[in-house]
Amino acid sequence: MPVSERVAALVPLMRDRAAGLDRVADFPAEDMADLRRIGALTLALPVTNADPPSVRALHVRELEAVLTLTGSGNLATGRILEAHLNARHLIGRYGTAPQRRLGDEAPLLALWVTDPPSGGLRMRRDGAAIVLSGGKQFCSAAGHASHALVTAEDEGGRARMLLVPLRCGERVTPLPAPLAGMRASVTGAVDFSGCRVAEDAVLGGPGDYLREPDFSAGAWRGSAVALGGLTALVELAVAHLRGGTRLDHPQMLARFGHIFIARDTAALWVRRAGEAAEDPTRACQDRVATVGLGRLAVEAACLEAMTLIQQSIGLAAFRQGDPIERIGRDLQTYLRQPARDAVLADAAAWFAR
Repeated sequence: MPVSERVAALVPLMRDRAAGLDRVADFPAEDMADLRRIGALTLALPVTNADPPSVRALHVRELEAVLTLTGSGNLATGRILEAHLNARHLIGRYGTAPQRRLGDEAPLLALWVTDPPSGGLRMRRDGAAIVLSGGKQFCSAAGHASHALVTAEDEGGRARMLLVPLRCGERVTPLPAPLAGMRASVTGAVDFSGCRVAEDAVLGGPGDYLREPDFSAGAWRGSAVALGGLTALVELAVAHLRGGTRLDHPQMLARFGHIFIARDTAALWVRRAGEAAEDPTRACQDRVATVGLGRLAVEAACLEAMTLIQQSIGLAAFRQGDPIERIGRDLQTYLRQPARDAVLADAAAWFAR
């Protein structure tokens, strides 16, 4: 049975747990244990260029389905799974054989690449060890991941990747102001000052994290998770209104027609972006630009559908404890990815060349 079918069977359980996890900002430990048990965390990834196109296409479709289904169960769980798979992708692309083996065997990988305004992560060599100073912020699964793929500045000012085993003395603290959404992703700040790791924690070479197309094209995986959240939101909105007569009104049906268009537009863009991102025969900038447009198209579709759903349901869509309110809040938080204007301008420049 494909992993995606096993994930589909878990979606009702994830949805049942989601409200309680959000209420107390608790890590989705049961969700992640279930996903690991069925093989979602060790899913075959379309990383190597050696795979024939037919095999790579199957990997892309399966990865898309797993991420979308998980996002429809709980967006916070989807965010944690996406980060784990993104880290595995980078390890598969740039890692040594022992690092790739660790990436496949680690209970849970985190991907922490955002520096705070001051005190960003630095590394210096001390004999056969690497000493860390500073930290990261917006760290999902902080305190729960077993390993973190982080970026750090070396002595020469170059950006390097490190695969750090956690519980090495790092200090996890809540964000100064907690996020409104994605509370169950347990996003905090992590200070690594004083931590020592082995030299074999270094992953790849200088600048590899920013190397295209992986740096930008990997965004399609986040779009797949967001699509799952949008799908769940649309299902809930229809169920909410189906019990009365409101769906009989022509104006309401017209509104939902636009909602369905937005949902299916997002799905088409996720499919197109995933295929472009993982196709090594396409030009690097074409892959990056296609994923960039896809990311922004999914964002626009989600925001349009959310607005129309809120207009259709009214104040009930903002009632705390209602899954429509929670998913909308999570989705709005999750969609706020960096540099959207630059992504749009660069993609437009590529396709208008």
